[in-house]
Amino acid sequence: MKKNKRPDAAAITSSLIRKSIQRRFAIFLLPTFVCFCIGFLWPFIQGIYLSLHSFTTTSDTAWAGFDNYVKAFNDAGFRQAFFYTALVAVVSLVLINVLAFFVAFALTRSIRGSNLFRGVFFVPNLIGGIVLGYIWKTIIDSVLPVSMSIQANYGFWGLIVVLCWQQVGYMMIIYIAGLQAVPEDMLEAARIDGANGPRTLWHIILPNVMPSITICTFLSLTNGFKLYDQNMVLTNGAPVRRGIGQTEMLALNIAKTFSTANQRGVAQAKAVLFFILVTALALIQLRATRRKEVQQ
Repeated sequence: MKKNKRPDAAAITSSLIRKSIQRRFAIFLLPTFVCFCIGFLWPFIQGIYLSLHSFTTTSDTAWAGFDNYVKAFNDAGFRQAFFYTALVAVVSLVLINVLAFFVAFALTRSIRGSNLFRGVFFVPNLIGGIVLGYIWKTIIDSVLPVSMSIQANYGFWGLIVVLCWQQVGYMMIIYIAGLQAVPEDMLEAARIDGANGPRTLWHIILPNVMPSITICTFLSLTNGFKLYDQNMVLTNGAPVRRGIGQTEMLALNIAKTFSTANQRGVAQAKAVLFFILVTALALIQLRATRRKEVQQ
């Protein structure tokens, strides 16, 4: 005769907990949803509403329609800030991810002191953007023959250096997690088949690290477009030619427009356009990289 197996107590407990959570998920979700509505959804809706008005305070508004958006598109400074921001974002995206990947690759090769090096590379990410900007402004201006506020090229590369120095360590941690998740049997099979280092990297390691590449490219792209504090500290948009800041990025341009008299509605319209731009680029990037993940 077959004995009836007693159900596992842990399995019963887990099942009961899961069913209880499923029945009461709204209670657990409600606090987070309320915070999301207060901290993001309502300000976002109000921002779209204000972008269609002229205002000095949120309680004193006058309907302007799409005139604010027309003014934003016709603003030469806004267009210059867009192209400059795109250039900074693309260059920093490439450099940050290439450097972070190869640093992570080196620190997963069982070298002595790898944990110490990981900590050292990650520390710059813990420093605030304003403080970081002032530190690097002092360093760069003391080395260069001309201030970054006078020479636009110096300001551009100063921003790139600061972005890389701050973000490489953070992206490195994500890449290390991806590299450590590469199946060892695949690497062993590649070695048995006689694949050399570059072939193993290209055909085995990179395809398996694609989820980490997706995350890192998303973060570096959005961080590059949203950059404000370092841009303000390093150059504040200078040098200025014909009233247009040559090193002014989108976030700084929006902040300066908002501080200008009778331009707050235009600044809000710029902020909405900024949100649409960053969201669209992020979704395109996620779709492109995730498609490669599926192909693996």
